[in-house]
Amino acid sequence: MSVAAQLQELVQPVVGLSLLSDVAGGFDLSRLPLDGPLPELPPTESGVSRQHLLLELARREGLSIRQLYQRIADARGHRVVAGTAVDIADQLQEWFESGAADGFNIMPPYLPGGLDDFVAQVVPQLQHRGLFRRRYSGKTLRDHLGLAHSKETAEHG
Repeated sequence: MSVAAQLQELVQPVVGLSLLSDVAGGFDLSRLPLDGPLPELPPTESGVSRQHLLLELARREGLSIRQLYQRIADARGHRVVAGTAVDIADQLQEWFESGAADGFNIMPPYLPGGLDDFVAQVVPQLQHRGLFRRRYSGKTLRDHLGLAHSKETAEHG
């Protein structure tokens, strides 16, 4: 069993149902059988596109409610990147260079180890490719973002 599958198995039903309910437009799914199919859900004004994506995923892959909440629990339905450090760096580079992303939020599956692994293994791959800085250019966040200093900041600097 993969690490991802092992982590998915740890999702408690009450937590998984709550996550799925939130992403599916706020519908209470707690009375439905976990290993049954996701029923048709009435239209919602909240998270319309996310609800549509989840319904399509569940139908296309024949996922039960449990399988669906396990699938979305790790990244709330956002894309998950997994593999070796090179695999992950390849995908991030592809998205960045194709204009599909200008930055990334890293959501490791567990802390602190998952973040430590990313920093120790993926960041060096990205640095080698010239896609991640090796050092900061200034002393402040404002410097790093290329923003001018305000008069107040310059006076107290």
